[in-house]
Amino acid sequence: MSFSMNRRSFLVAAAGVPLVPSLAYAQAGKSYTFGLVAKSQGNAVFQVARVGAEDAARELGAKHGLKLKIDWRTPNEEDAQKQAEAVEQLVLAGADGIAVSCSDANKLTDAINKAVQNGVPVATFDSDAPASKRFVTYGVDDEKCGEQVMVELAKEMGDRGVVAILAGNQNAPNLQKRVSGVKKEAAKHAGIKIRETFYHKETPQDAAAAIERAMQSYPDITGWALIGGWPLFTENALKWAPGTVKCVSVDALPMQLAYIRSGHVQALLAQQCYMWGYRSIEHLLNKVHFKKSPAAIKDVSPLERIAKANVDAYAENWKKWLPK
Repeated sequence: MSFSMNRRSFLVAAAGVPLVPSLAYAQAGKSYTFGLVAKSQGNAVFQVARVGAEDAARELGAKHGLKLKIDWRTPNEEDAQKQAEAVEQLVLAGADGIAVSCSDANKLTDAINKAVQNGVPVATFDSDAPASKRFVTYGVDDEKCGEQVMVELAKEMGDRGVVAILAGNQNAPNLQKRVSGVKKEAAKHAGIKIRETFYHKETPQDAAAAIERAMQSYPDITGWALIGGWPLFTENALKWAPGTVKCVSVDALPMQLAYIRSGHVQALLAQQCYMWGYRSIEHLLNKVHFKKSPAAIKDVSPLERIAKANVDAYAENWKKWLPK
């Protein structure tokens, strides 16, 4: 993917084809409000998703002569019950559609189903509620994501060593699948041993503390599989000398790129977090305005490998996606 492409080109590249039908089908002048419920305000990936949603509202609204508004109702810290309440509140507030990243599928399923029963379509992004009545989910194939993390890590470790998995919220279905993927791939490497999976609150501080405790308890750890980039959203989270412990992480936000440059992290696998917001709003607009359902319930987005060779070029994207 070219790093100089604009957002529209980036959208087409990520999706294969544009989603929204011709303007000929639009009814100009209508307005829609779409709710966006991410996991937590403090997580940078969801801040980027919000930017993507706001951009989609502006660009698609202008393209089709519509007024699109984003109603951001995300808890300050991860809390599935508050997410469920936000979904219910959005329905009561008259939202035309809702996109949600589910911290706990079990706690969100009823709220999603009630929204749909009340005529409000729901899309999920990043983390799905597969038993719910959501009409589409956008994000990575989580098991394959975990597998790819382990493929990269095993290569960096020379197929030998002791691996720890940093896994975030134990109840998040997307993270459960990523852990499964890491373990599935690790089993293919005879010289790799999984020491333990470490769960934690999804804040940079809690994640960094989990790594530090693990390294003290298990000094034989020589590789970290980070299925989310949480500790890398803060400075000096990895205490080992660069290269002495190998590390591969999901996500590639600006703060994380510093760890590639320092040599503490060997590879980042970038999710399309900007597109979580953009694509979700596009799906909702298709559903409520154009009466068009997606071709498939699962809309899978690719991962992009970031290493020292392309880190500076990739960093240019953030000037567009998350301007200061």
